[in-house]
Amino acid sequence: MTDTHGTDTAEAQPRSSRRGLLGLGAVLAVGAVAGESLVGAADAAEAATAATKVHHGRQYASASLAAKAAGRARSRLFPHDPAAHLLRRATFGARPKDVADVRRFGIDGWLQRQLNPSSIKDTRANKAAAVFPLEGAKPATIIRKTKQYSWDAMMATAQGTLARQVFSDRQLYEIVVDVFANHLHVAVPSEQWHTSPSYIHDVIRKHAFGRYEDMLLAAMKHPAMLNYLSNDQSKPSDVNENLGRELLELHTVGRTAGYTEKMVRSSAQILSGRTLDYDTGQYFFQAPNHWTGRVKVLGFSSSNNSIYKGEAVGDAYLRYLARHPATARMIARKLATRFVSDAPSASLVNRLAHVYLAHGTSIKAVVDAIFKSSDFWAAVGVRMRRPLEDAVGTLRVLDVQRAPKMATPLGWLYWNLNDAGHTPYGWAPPNGYPDVAAAWLGAGAMLQRWNLHRAFVYGWWDHLGWTKPSNLVPRTKTQTAYQWTTAVAKRLTGTVPSKTHLLAAVHGAKLRAGGAAPTDDWTCGKIAALLLDSPYFQLR
Repeated sequence: MTDTHGTDTAEAQPRSSRRGLLGLGAVLAVGAVAGESLVGAADAAEAATAATKVHHGRQYASASLAAKAAGRARSRLFPHDPAAHLLRRATFGARPKDVADVRRFGIDGWLQRQLNPSSIKDTRANKAAAVFPLEGAKPATIIRKTKQYSWDAMMATAQGTLARQVFSDRQLYEIVVDVFANHLHVAVPSEQWHTSPSYIHDVIRKHAFGRYEDMLLAAMKHPAMLNYLSNDQSKPSDVNENLGRELLELHTVGRTAGYTEKMVRSSAQILSGRTLDYDTGQYFFQAPNHWTGRVKVLGFSSSNNSIYKGEAVGDAYLRYLARHPATARMIARKLATRFVSDAPSASLVNRLAHVYLAHGTSIKAVVDAIFKSSDFWAAVGVRMRRPLEDAVGTLRVLDVQRAPKMATPLGWLYWNLNDAGHTPYGWAPPNGYPDVAAAWLGAGAMLQRWNLHRAFVYGWWDHLGWTKPSNLVPRTKTQTAYQWTTAVAKRLTGTVPSKTHLLAAVHGAKLRAGGAAPTDDWTCGKIAALLLDSPYFQLR
């Protein structure tokens, strides 16, 4: 039978099973490449063929015009619904309020508010993060309030980030913070016990919707970055190349820009002298430790003949790199990967790079341009949620509320994500977490997600405000199990799954489609958890 989308069914529909729905999870590897091939009789080969069909997009004056130009969704899994697609990508998970806000403001109005986060009163997120008072604290505060080498402030910063991701109404901003925390990555926790919290606050969060040039300059003068990549060990007689190399490879132009090992050496020499006071955690430029002599990296050159002008030479070098076309493509590709697909087209990357350069390295301008591209609106259901995105998204679609002592369950969430290998800022190497599906696939990882879904649906973790599964959606006296499941699917996944897959959830809970809607929390919870397990939630 060919899957179709509908809102009701009769008992004449073919019986499905819990296995029918969960079996889709087994092909997430295919779905991550081509979500449109997850259903029906398609096999992996057909999926791979479908994934090669590239949408040749264009830029438009508004997001709504771009959505219209993209046409109907090219997905057999997700029905055409631009608003739902937007919420799947521009939030960690859509709360009922998010859905109502898109209806109220429209696509363009909702995006305009998200792109100007100060216009959104974010009291709930601020109160949630406030239960971790050392989140983003300055070095002086950490030194005064904790023991030397304590992890307290680092853990507060990571868990406070989770609190903001779960409760913030500034969702687009929080996603962009996550992108750049991985791009200009400093691991948390790490040896930077009293400097990394302020790095997240003063470098990443401060500049997330600003200019990348400013963010890069701030990062390269921050004690956490300088210590994390060993620039504090540089001396004229022994220049440490770690930061100079990663600046080129990871933070700006990338490996394909054509720089040489000699240029890597020059990059490190330019940055020498930037260090920190270990006792206070403050940055300073140590002129005697700056290497002098002519330097040349790509199109940048300097006589670099004074130790006292070394910091200014470094700043000029960083500005040059920030505005390099290869850096523009690097930043464009990073953002396009997060919001559009694991392998964004060269056409899209080039268009976004042009926006980046034309707007003085503005990050916000690039993000705005992504939603004004038809590429974004055509790429439905081809991004997979990583572990953190899955857990945070589940809490949001369940509309979990703040409650006293909620620091405890947010701590549990952190350690569960630690087991999954995906806590905020927790990636040890300097390249940040991978943002493609292939890095996160595996049976064990999927089981871990499913277990969390059940804990969240049933409210097994104390000190958060849970909604009982039986109260997830309004019910009527004559409502059938199928109708109730359809309503819950729309609430949790933002879409109406196919009849076959809705039946899989119904029968997985041992109900009849035409029978009465379930009223007990155990059965209702089974259906809700199955829907969260499925690609309708796992894919975006």
